[in-house]
Amino acid sequence: MRTRFASSRILLKFAAATVLDVPPRTVEIGYAGSGRPYLRGYDGVHISLSHTDELLLVGLATGGVIGVDAERNDRRLYGPGLGRHMCTPHEVEQIEALPPDRRDPALVRLWTLKEAYSKAIGLGMQFRFTDFGFRSDDTDGGPTELLRPDGTPGTTGEWTFGTYAIGDRFTVSVAVGDAGFGTTAEVAAGTALDGSIMDALSEALGGEDDGEGGADDWW
Repeated sequence: MRTRFASSRILLKFAAATVLDVPPRTVEIGYAGSGRPYLRGYDGVHISLSHTDELLLVGLATGGVIGVDAERNDRRLYGPGLGRHMCTPHEVEQIEALPPDRRDPALVRLWTLKEAYSKAIGLGMQFRFTDFGFRSDDTDGGPTELLRPDGTPGTTGEWTFGTYAIGDRFTVSVAVGDAGFGTTAEVAAGTALDGSIMDALSEALGGEDDGEGGADDWW
């Protein structure tokens, strides 16, 4: 678990550095009160993380908030108490109508969608999964939308959801909320200070980087 946690943060640093066009070692990760990670100094870039087994997943978005989640396809979720802990009444009805061999895959899909949405809004497991839902089966290939517990639409188009397969082992879901301002064109953090002031400050703090770096500059 410690290795996966550290590795996911390293992957995030490199992915964010590619988007921001900066060295990975300059990317700093902060955490909000809810535990949600963010990039210090880059408010225009939203991030999300997930890991399960050897799969590490990073989501980045510049047009609004994002949440990602991944689970093993063979995870067993079907059983008593679905309506108390995981599914809305509408979802329970849909799950029970599926053939037995399709119930667990449908529940894995629902679980990842709910995790992704909860991460995107910054609440994580604080948001009860029985308070919102999705279509339990997507075999028709139609768009996925957020639903109220009774199955009626819960949003008006400001959210986009997707579920994808990673080989035959993992299910990945993504939730992206449109902030309404379009994609952020400028994501680099800047400073309003005069350049000469920054030079003086750098000198006072010990001078500029000599370019040689240390053994852990990649971090």
